[in-house]
Amino acid sequence: MDKVSYDYYRIFYYVAKYGSISHAAEILRSNQPNITKYMNNLESQLGCRLMTRSNKGITLTPEGEKLYAHVQIAYSQLREAENELSGVGSMRTGTVRIGATETALYGVLLDVLAKFRAAYPGIRLYITNGSTSSTAAALHKGLLDLAVVTSPIDFLPDIQSTHLLTFEEILVAAACSDFSQKRRITPSEVFSYPIVSLGRHAKTYDFYSHLFLPYGLEWQPDIDLATSDQILPMIKAGLGIGFVPKFMAARDLEQKTIVPIEVIGLKAERAIVLLEDKTKRLSAAAAALKQMMLSEAET
Repeated sequence: MDKVSYDYYRIFYYVAKYGSISHAAEILRSNQPNITKYMNNLESQLGCRLMTRSNKGITLTPEGEKLYAHVQIAYSQLREAENELSGVGSMRTGTVRIGATETALYGVLLDVLAKFRAAYPGIRLYITNGSTSSTAAALHKGLLDLAVVTSPIDFLPDIQSTHLLTFEEILVAAACSDFSQKRRITPSEVFSYPIVSLGRHAKTYDFYSHLFLPYGLEWQPDIDLATSDQILPMIKAGLGIGFVPKFMAARDLEQKTIVPIEVIGLKAERAIVLLEDKTKRLSAAAAALKQMMLSEAET
C-alpha cells in the first residue's frame, strides 16, 4: 500500500466529525468536489469503504469508525502540541488528560488540581473517572497523559508506576444499626454480617479476596455495587458493613453516623499510584502536574 498523505487523514477527520462533506469543505476552505475526490482516494489507498453518502449526510462504516477513533486521538494530540508550543515557557495554553479512580481523586488528585489550576489557569484539564483497570487501559491506548489509580494494578507493558500514598481502609457500620453492637471481631465473623462492596469487575474485589484468602475465607459481598462512591451511603442506610478508606470516612466517624469495627489481625492497606506511559514524552503541562503530585506525596 502506498503511503497515505497526512492531508487525507486531516480531511477525513473533519468529514467524519461533522458528518458532512459540505461542512468539511467550508472549514477547510475547499470545495465539495475536491473533498469527495480526496475521500475516494483515501478509500482506494486503504482498500475499504469508510463512509456511506446519502441526502442526510455522511455515515461512517465500521471501518470508518475504527479509523476515526485513531485519527481523532492523533489530531487532538497534534492540536494540543501546537497550542503548547505557542505558549511554551509561559504555560499559557495546553491540555492535560487525566484518569482517576474515585479513591485516588479524593485522596490525592483534588488538592493537587486546585493548586495546579491556580498556578496555570490557561491549561485545560480533561478528567475522567473509572476503575483502576479501565483507567490504566485508557492510558495504555494513548487516551490519557497520566492516570492516578488505586492498587492492586495489573501489569501493562510500557506503563510506569510511582507510589504516591499509602492509606488504610477500615470496616465500618451505621451507628444506629444492629451491626454496630460488636466493635471487635475476627476475620471469620466479618462474614456473619451482610457485606457491602464492589463486585468482581473491580480491583477492590481482588484485593479483599487475597486479604481473606490466608484465613480460608472467600470474599463474597451480599450487596454488589458498581462504583465506590455508593458504598458509604449503603452502609449509612443500615444495609450492611463494608470497608472504606479511612480518610473518606473521617467526617462520618466524627459525626458518629458510622462506627469503626476492628478486625483482629487484619490490616487493609492500599496505595494510590501515578501511572504514565514511559514510551511517550509528557507535555510541559502534564510534566508540571506530575511534579506537583510527586511534591504533594512527599509532604
